[in-house]
Formats: sequence, C-alpha cells, structure tokens
Amino acid sequence: MITRFLNFRTPSFFYWIFTPSLDGFLFALRTTIAACLSLGIALWLELDSPIWAPMTVWSVAQLSRGESLSKARWRIIGTLTGGVAALVFVGIYPQAPWLFFPLIALWIGLCSGLATFVSNFRSYALVLSGYTCAIICMDVVPYTGSIFMFAVSRASYIILGVLCEAFIGLLFAFNQDRLAHLKIRQKLETALTLVADTLGHILQRDTSALTEARKLFGTILSINDQIEFAELEMGAHGHEGDHARAALAAVSALLSRSFGMATRLELLSSNHQDFDTVAKAFRQLLQGFSTRLPKEEEISELLAELQHLRDICRRYATPHRQKVISTPGQTATPEEKTTIITHSALDERILFSSLGDLIGDLEEAITEYHASTHSVRGDHFQFQRHTYRDGRLAFNNGFRAALTILVTSFIYEITAWSNGNTLISITALICGLFATKENPVLGTIKFLKGLAVGWCVAWVLCFIFIPMVTTYEPLILILSSVMMIGGLARANPATAPAASAFNLLMPLMLGIQNHHVIDEAKFYNTNLAIILAGVTAVLIFRSILPFNRKAEEFRLRRATLRELRNLASLHSNPQISAWIGHSTDRFSRLLSHVTTMTPRVEAGIQGTLATLTLGLNIIRLRGLLNREYLPESARRPIMLVLHHIEHASRHHGRAARMTRAAIRRLRELDTQDHEAIIRLEITRALTHLVVVEHTLRTNEDFLDASKPFLGTGFSVSPGHEPPHEAVLEKA
Repeated sequence: MITRFLNFRTPSFFYWIFTPSLDGFLFALRTTIAACLSLGIALWLELDSPIWAPMTVWSVAQLSRGESLSKARWRIIGTLTGGVAALVFVGIYPQAPWLFFPLIALWIGLCSGLATFVSNFRSYALVLSGYTCAIICMDVVPYTGSIFMFAVSRASYIILGVLCEAFIGLLFAFNQDRLAHLKIRQKLETALTLVADTLGHILQRDTSALTEARKLFGTILSINDQIEFAELEMGAHGHEGDHARAALAAVSALLSRSFGMATRLELLSSNHQDFDTVAKAFRQLLQGFSTRLPKEEEISELLAELQHLRDICRRYATPHRQKVISTPGQTATPEEKTTIITHSALDERILFSSLGDLIGDLEEAITEYHASTHSVRGDHFQFQRHTYRDGRLAFNNGFRAALTILVTSFIYEITAWSNGNTLISITALICGLFATKENPVLGTIKFLKGLAVGWCVAWVLCFIFIPMVTTYEPLILILSSVMMIGGLARANPATAPAASAFNLLMPLMLGIQNHHVIDEAKFYNTNLAIILAGVTAVLIFRSILPFNRKAEEFRLRRATLRELRNLASLHSNPQISAWIGHSTDRFSRLLSHVTTMTPRVEAGIQGTLATLTLGLNIIRLRGLLNREYLPESARRPIMLVLHHIEHASRHHGRAARMTRAAIRRLRELDTQDHEAIIRLEITRALTHLVVVEHTLRTNEDFLDASKPFLGTGFSVSPGHEPPHEAVLEKA
C-alpha cells in the first residue's frame, strides 16, 4: 500500500521495511517505545551505564507476549545468579589473574553445559548467569574494591529494562488471556486434525501417508514449546497447559502406533471382511473429524462413537471357539470336535486388536484436548515432558565456551589492551548466546554480520547526528528511527539472526552517557573489541570441536539404538512417554541438520521412525510379560526375542529369526485349548511381534550401531512383500 502510494518499486531485499506484517510492526513499535523509555529513566537517574537498560529491552523482547514474559523472568534469575557468582569470584582471587580467569572460564563452561539439559528460556537463564558473571568481573577488574556496587548497578539496569518492556508490552496486550486460550485450542485442533487425516490415509493403504506422518513430529514439537509461553499469557490459570501437553503426547503415541498399523496392514491384510467394515466406519468418522472437533457439543458424542468402535474391536479381537457340526451320517473325528483357528482368522484378530489400541489413543488425545480448553475446579493434573539429555553435546558446549574465555583472557594479559576486558565480556556474551546451538557456526556468522552493520550505523550516529543534539527528545527521535528499522528486521525471519546482534549491541557501540558523548579514540577502541569478539567466537566455533553433520547423525543414531537395547533388558523399567519424548527430540535434531532431502537422508528418517515403532512394541511386550497372564510356554519365546535384541549391537538377523520362531510358536499355542484371556494376550503378543520381526528384517543396516548408516539397508516397498506365511513360518 505504501509503495503503491509513493509509486516506486520495493527492493526485494528490503521488503520487510516497506511491507511488514502487522505483528512485526507492533513488535518493533512496542519494543522501540520500551527501549526509549528505559533509556530516558536511566539518564534521569544518572546511572553510570544507562545504555544497558535499552540493551536489556531488546534482549528480552520476543515476538509473542508469552515468550517475552518467560525470557524476562528467567533473565532476572540469571542476572542475580551471575551477580552473586561475580561477588564470590572477585572475593576469592582479587589479585591473582592466572587463577581468576580460569575460574570464570570454568563457571561459564559449567553454565553452558548445564544449559544443554534444559529447554526454552531456562537454558537462557543458565548461559546468562555465566556471561553476566564475566561482564561484571571484567568491568570491575581495575576497581575490585567496588565489586558490590558494580553488581548492584548491573542488576538495576537489567530490572529497569525488564520492567519497561513488561509495562509497554502490557499496554499492547489486548485480551491476552482469551487469545492465549484460543491459541492453545487452535494449535491442538491443528495437530489432531492432521493426525486424523493421516490415520484415514493409512487405513486406506495409502503409502504416501507415512511420509506426511513424519512431518507431523516436527509440528508437534513446535507446538509443545509454545504451550509454556501461552500459559504465561493466560496469567492465573488451572492445568490447561498440562492437559495440552498430555494431548500432544497422546498424538505422538498415536502417530507412532500408526506406523505399526501400516506394517500390520501390509503384512496381514488379506480378505478380512469384518475388519474392512469396521475400518471403513472408522474412516467415515475421521472424514468429519475436523468439523466436529471444534464444537463443544460434539465432543461427548464423538467420544461415544469412538468407544463404540473400540468395543467392537475388542469383541472381534477376543477369540471364540465354535463347535464343528457334523453332517448327517458323518461322525466327527476327535481332532475336528474343536475348530482350529486359521491363520486368516488370527490375522484378523491381530488387526482388530491393533485398531482398538489406535482408537484408544485417539480417545485419550481428544479427552485431554477437551480438558485443555477450559479450567476444571479441583483439577490437580500434572504432566511431565521427557526430554533427551545429551551429555556429549553438553561437554562440547561447555568446553568451547570455557576455552574461548581462556583465549581472550590470554590476549588481554599479554597485550595489556585497555579494552581487553570488553573483548572478554562480549566474547563471553556471544558464546553464551550460541553455546547451546548444535551448529553455532551458522549463527555466529550471521551475528557477526549484524555487528558489522551495527558498527556502521553507530559510526554515522556518533559522528554526525548525536553531536548535534543536547537534550533527550531529539536524541530519542534519532534513536527510535534506527531501533524501529532494527525491530522490523528482527521480526523478519530472514534477517532476524543479524538483527538480533544489531539491536543488542548497537546501543553499546554508541556509548551514550549523561554529560558527554563518546570520543573517537574510545569509539574505535570499544567497537574494535566488540567486532573482534564476534570474530573470535566464529574462529573458536569453527576450529574447536566443529559441528559435523554426518558424525552427529551417527552419534544420535547410536544413542537411539543404545536406549533401544536398554528397553529390551528385563532389568529396566521403560516408559512409553520417556521413549517417545527422547526419540522425538532426537528426530527433531536430525531434521534440523537436513539441508537437502537426499535418498540417504530419507532412509535415515525412515530408519529413525522405524526404530521408534520398534521400541514402542518392545515396551508393550514387556507390559504383557509383567501382567503374567501368558503361560510359560508363551513367555519363553518372547523373553528370548528380547534377550537377542538387548545383546545385538551389530547384526540383528538372529534376533529377527528368533522373532519369527516366536511368532510360529505363539500361533501354535493359539490353537490350543486355553482360556479366553490367555488367548487374547497371545493375540496381543502376536500384534507386537509382527511389527518387531518386520522392523528387524527391513532395517538391518540402520540397526547396526558399529558403522555409519549409508542408506543401503534392505527395505520393503508395498506390493513387494513376500507372502506372510512364507516369511513368518520360515525357520
């Protein structure tokens, strides 16, 4: 609209300035107002470094209100922790730099390593406590006796900036709690609708549905992260967020179970009329799912229909014996007096058992979704999300951060550069911001570009515009125009990484004080230290334990297979929620490493999800063993299968053969005269063993933890699967 009115063509690179989104414009506006307000208050209070207040505003500000509130809270906690650490370190070694600097490096390394184990802005609080300690210590190096005042001063800037950002953000927050509830509801509806569509395609034997299902895991993880921020926007609330996380966990389990269902349909689907009828009814329900789910009055009816379908599946999955009726004049033999259940009938029971479990997961997801849409009086439900803690990545992050501080401290000691302490401080800040990134090189290069742009803008402001003003009002007019552009760049995904550096450190480059402007010598010295800090961070991240995509994929795969073998151990106590949480975390990291979708990458994704499905079926087999309904003759083959999976780190062919033998043995036991509950448990065991055997047989290379995966393993495409009986009866 603006460009059309002014009648000129917008340069494609700067489209975000002239045609910003509404959310991006409001973000830039409110953050600019908050930054200018904090600077004005800091100048009015005559604080010694007033520019740190607007820097805090830009550091805390996020596109969503919930993210800003979360980051502000954790920033205060991290700042106070870092300030206390600075007091301790300066008090211990005030005149011993060769002990003082290694202690700071150790602290930053420890904070960076621990930050790898937590998510969202809890991680930010840990790295913040590390580099805040370094900044305070470096500021006070020439005046160690004033450490307490420096720490209090730095905390004052941080709290002032946080309060200003929170106040202005509150003015821009319209119907924040209602919109937060609506946001959670819409995200959950999106996840449930997508998974319902995927299930419908899988039941129709559509092989492309599996590819679509893989993409849903990334969607679920992103929604999971946003729930925490929406909870903060809601303010005083019940346990809607916990129910929302439980709903997403049920969706993840549903997706994982759908992979097993696709395998069973491929292997066992052969002229099962009863199953096809029930599956068709379920597909019809799924077709209208997206329109019924948002309606409050439809939830109870939807759950009732699902419960009805699940009851049908249970009834058909329960084995029934029928008497053989002899024809007149013919005597039945003793072997014919009881009908032997055919493989076809048993296969249909297996499919019904699997479909019933699938419907049960969907019921749970809808129930938790409904509970997340409104507050329930007396609700004490809590849900704990399981995340994967990578010890190797934590060590790498901590070691790099600590080494960076040691290198810059060494430069400071041997050069005696007056701005060497600034070099250490800003390097610690940059390393802290990128310490928890798996591939920090990409981020630090973009950050360095933002610093270069910030230096150029700061030069123009410091030497042309700022010397022309002597009061606060014209100064704010100058700064607000620059900050507004920086805010629009921050709201644009393509320029956001560089804009973060620009918004954060450009105010520091200006060196604004109450009674004087920065001179050229201080400007060049200070900003040279800031630019060198960015260069140092890039060099350290490129040369010390650099990121290697193939090596990282190999390491994550080995971690997955190691946990998989532990699931099969009879001495462990596996949980489905933990296995799904850890696996989806590793899967999301695998996807984040992908730049182009090659056949090897596609095979790796397929193997990762196949391993997830394999682990779920192993856990469910363990559950059957714990219930103790199975007779010893059925337990022994299953325990033998688990034993071979637990000890098969390289070749899984023997484990696959043992699984086929176990399937053959359980099929034989199903024909014997057992109680209905025992035969039902045998059916459930076969339900899981079929998927275990297929996964072990078709993913041999991926399951080999001794070498990198090259995507050359045997895979079975639909329509080329050997006949089921030939596969399972082969010994």
